[in-house]
Amino acid sequence: MDYTINVRGKLMSMAEPQVMGIMNVTPNSFYAASRVQTEEAIRARVKQIRAEGATIIDVGACSTNPYLEKLTTEDEEMQQIDMALSILKEEDAEIPVSIDTFRSKVAQMCIEKYHVDMINDISTGKDPDMFPLVAETGTPYILMTQKATLRDVLMEFSEKVQQLRDLGQKDIILDPGYGFGKTMAQNFKLYDEMERFRVMELPLLVGISRKRMIYQTLNITPEESLNGTTVLNTIALMKGADILRVHDVKEAVEAVKLYKSLKS
Repeated sequence: MDYTINVRGKLMSMAEPQVMGIMNVTPNSFYAASRVQTEEAIRARVKQIRAEGATIIDVGACSTNPYLEKLTTEDEEMQQIDMALSILKEEDAEIPVSIDTFRSKVAQMCIEKYHVDMINDISTGKDPDMFPLVAETGTPYILMTQKATLRDVLMEFSEKVQQLRDLGQKDIILDPGYGFGKTMAQNFKLYDEMERFRVMELPLLVGISRKRMIYQTLNITPEESLNGTTVLNTIALMKGADILRVHDVKEAVEAVKLYKSLKS
């Protein structure tokens, strides 16, 4: 389906799959090679994401690695993401920016100070101020679930989408949350059932880049998981994914090009 997302007054079409490049500005992301912390590294990553063909940058300053002993504090997250966005906007003011955060105060700062284009929330709106914030500001919202079965995912999506709609939220993107709150078997079963999410009639984001469901299944490391990521990204495209959230932009863009050639 040809979905559109309102990005700063311009419609971004999902008629062709989009690639979202990950920029981690946290020191403890599970994939070490994705971490950028200095001004030079941030500028280089923005240039790389853009040059390799991504149409969205997803900036995160608080790792969601389940094995972390200590979570980044709100103040630390705010400081890191403020620094990163000031550099990113200097380097490229045009590319749409998504903020990976579950904290409404962080999201509010990013929206008000930097006019970011999307909020990517892994918590399914557990912060009570998040839904009203995105609805009031008209900011597209990525709704992720940590539920583990198709039935439970669809029920939660239906409930949360209705809550957002009641507040006046227009642009909602769904993320099934692969790797969050699910066993390995549940991840793969839900992946196999991906096309069932079309019943929601909303754009679908898939983020499985170098995740545990790849590297533990293949008995390798995150650093060795590019091929597995590309395989699953290709399957996601064939099952209807509208946005691929990835560390490796070039390979994802190539997968999209081949998929488009196949469909045409």
